Amino acid sequence: MAMTGRVVVFIGPSLSRDAAAHHAPDAVFLPPISRGGLERLLDAPPAAVGIVDGEFYQRLAISPKEILRLLDARIPVFGSSSMGALRAVELEPCGMIGVGVIFEQFRSGALDADDEVAMTFCPETLRPTSEPLVNMRMALGTACASSILSEAEAATLLDLMRDLYFPERTTGRLMKEAFQHLGPGRAAALRAWWPHAPDAKASDAIALLQKIMAGVTSDSSKTPFSDNASSRNEDLRSR
Repeated sequence: MAMTGRVVVFIGPSLSRDAAAHHAPDAVFLPPISRGGLERLLDAPPAAVGIVDGEFYQRLAISPKEILRLLDARIPVFGSSSMGALRAVELEPCGMIGVGVIFEQFRSGALDADDEVAMTFCPETLRPTSEPLVNMRMALGTACASSILSEAEAATLLDLMRDLYFPERTTGRLMKEAFQHLGPGRAAALRAWWPHAPDAKASDAIALLQKIMAGVTSDSSKTPFSDNASSRNEDLRSR
């Protein structure tokens, strides 16, 4: 895929702006997308758009129809990690490009609840103030593979976190539940290992940035677009 011009990415809190800039130093980074946030891009179309994070708790979420307008304008749109992954699953038949493990999990049906990726964050700094369930799920799975927890222990903790309202899902709450349900020894082992746990959302955001930037070229004669672009889903258009 060959692309020219600026790349616009809606990101934070899945990955910090500094970390994102390390992987895509020339990209334009904007806060999490919300309803109406794509319209202004059509005035000066970018080479590509990446959607990692989006608002839905604070404001109306971006609709599939808004993304379709960019795809119709032959602007490649990539999605990963959070809102981007959810919309990419819906719009893959229309040309949106999904990236990462979380996207693949939703596409396969292994994950089906939107609140898996839900989290709260500080609107000024975009730093997360809760932990997404999907990160906990994948981290607990890795803890099992690393013999830090048994499968039963990991399942217990995951069930407890799933039952919470998403703003209440924090690492501190997870460790408190581990202490109460697994005992101080097992909880201490998990706490010591947790800084090494994978961050699925951040990893997928990095994968998106790398995929977009790998396609950037100075060859302005090439106009990129997904091979699926000609396939349009009329049901999605009616939303």
